[in-house]
Amino acid sequence: MNIQVTQENLSQALGNLARVASSSRGSLPILNNILLRTVKGRLSMSATNLEIAITQSVGAKVNQEGVVTVPARLFQEYINSLPSGTVDIEVTDHKIYVKSADYRSTINGMLADDYPVIPEVKDEPIWKVNTKIFKEALNQVVFAASTDDARPVLTGVLLHSVDGEIYLAATDSYRLSEKLVGKSKAEFSLLIPASALADLQRIIGDKDEDIFVHADTQQVAFRFAGIELVSRLIEGTYPEYRKLLPASFANSADLEKAEFVSASKLASLFARESAGSIMIELSPDTKSLSVKSAASQIGENNTSIPANISGDGASISLNSRFLIDGLASIQGPSIIFNMNGKLDPCVLKSPDHTDYLHIIMPLKS
Repeated sequence: MNIQVTQENLSQALGNLARVASSSRGSLPILNNILLRTVKGRLSMSATNLEIAITQSVGAKVNQEGVVTVPARLFQEYINSLPSGTVDIEVTDHKIYVKSADYRSTINGMLADDYPVIPEVKDEPIWKVNTKIFKEALNQVVFAASTDDARPVLTGVLLHSVDGEIYLAATDSYRLSEKLVGKSKAEFSLLIPASALADLQRIIGDKDEDIFVHADTQQVAFRFAGIELVSRLIEGTYPEYRKLLPASFANSADLEKAEFVSASKLASLFARESAGSIMIELSPDTKSLSVKSAASQIGENNTSIPANISGDGASISLNSRFLIDGLASIQGPSIIFNMNGKLDPCVLKSPDHTDYLHIIMPLKS
């Protein structure tokens, strides 16, 4: 291999790839490397931890084709330390000679023969969506997925079609987020590891273009801007959560989101002795929503927020962290807090962004 590539392109691509390479904890040392190869006059760079694989192609002047693997962390830190401009990379056997301005280095790589095959998903795209819209949806949904491997299906995010509309959904059984992200004539249901979508969020960054979704029976691929992220799909049956979405509510409060967030954070300070339990009370008489908490050792807190209340009034105990996370996921300055009985799930929504909802299960108190 003998190529010339810009330091800026190399650094940007390594920023997307190196974390995946360094996340591999298996017994294959070569997974700590990045695969470099010339493909159709460009430099293709790949990293995998056997769960996901990311490939990014950057422009290059290819004087001689070739392939090699290079230690991800060392290569990234070295390239990031170089000045901007052209970087010459020449490979002889498994040694990578890097030259830029007055800088010269030789990095010991590994032959590419033992590097895992980067998975391919060749099917036509089943759906496309703007990267900004998709990243916004991921921000509102991925955090609700479980991190407990005891129930693998709940560690995934469901991307699926329902009557021509595409939804993202995630739940850890204590809370649930669902976002409408677009429309499609294609019918599909993909259970994608939340960790893979977190990597996708990071890679999308501030890009504003179409992202194409490809899938087969075992894998999903997201392609955009010369980047491809391939992830395995999680096997198993996802809960039929839509059957559990409340159809109506006996009580609702419409209030300012910022005040609700502030009151919830204050209440959480007094909820540490009670595993984060706080009480939400809707009062039509005082036209307010109250957030209360108490701790025998340190005291108690009660914040009342003006709200438009419908219904006869009710109260519910919630985990303060789940409530704060849920409020943060709601867009817009206002929020609608819906509930039925104290043992039924409550629903957070925005009056202005009706394509998203967040459900929190109550605590038994």
